[in-house]
Amino acid sequence: MKKAARKSIKIRINGKLTETAEVSKSVADTFLSLVSTKCHLDIAHEIDVPVGCGLGSSGAGALSLALALNEALGLRLSRIEAAQIAHVAEVKHKTGLGTVIGETFGGIEIRVKPGAPGIGKVKHVAVDDDCVVACLPLGPLSTRKALSDPKLSKLINEHGGKLVDELATEPRVNKFLELSRSFAESTSLTSERVRKILTDADGEGFVCSMAIFGETVFSIVRQDEAEGLLKIFRKYRQPKYDVINAQIDFKGARILR
Repeated sequence: MKKAARKSIKIRINGKLTETAEVSKSVADTFLSLVSTKCHLDIAHEIDVPVGCGLGSSGAGALSLALALNEALGLRLSRIEAAQIAHVAEVKHKTGLGTVIGETFGGIEIRVKPGAPGIGKVKHVAVDDDCVVACLPLGPLSTRKALSDPKLSKLINEHGGKLVDELATEPRVNKFLELSRSFAESTSLTSERVRKILTDADGEGFVCSMAIFGETVFSIVRQDEAEGLLKIFRKYRQPKYDVINAQIDFKGARILR
């Protein structure tokens, strides 16, 4: 950030200048509207996961940027208030509905009431510290297109609410995976190649599901069991994407000092 003759924004993703980061630009515009000083923002996102594959990169970019700008501009908004700006930007551009609230609080959670952080409510699923999330990205699905499809929206509303209620009464990892799988299959989002991988993993005793929205197979397993699942995933790995073995963050988004 530096003082300038007029307010302006430049955004880079993994070192490359971009004009298509609409969500980040929306967040930056909102923060610039809250300060009287004219300044130029040079924003650099570093993203280690594939974009568009249902791994929450858009929400993470919006949330991390909101927290960073709040501090850089000296606005002194609360963490929740900054996160609300990120949530509004995501909803506005149809890149997600509940991603930001989950990333704000961390862990594995159930969104029992929709809305931005501070308005929506989450309930955490108990998970051991030694569990990891294994992911096999195969390709992107358009969240914007999916959220604009009335037929798909109807299916999501019909099945999603009941499954959330069921999980809230039994918030365990195995139940989460079981219901997540049921949701993906009942909404007809699973492709033929995803179904093949799910069946293969089933045969080895691993319950997997699909990220929404992205053609990504995932599961939550103990670290000492992860290699068995990762071995299956590597058989189906696409040249463009790496298999992911990620730890679970239990604190949520925050400024690292």
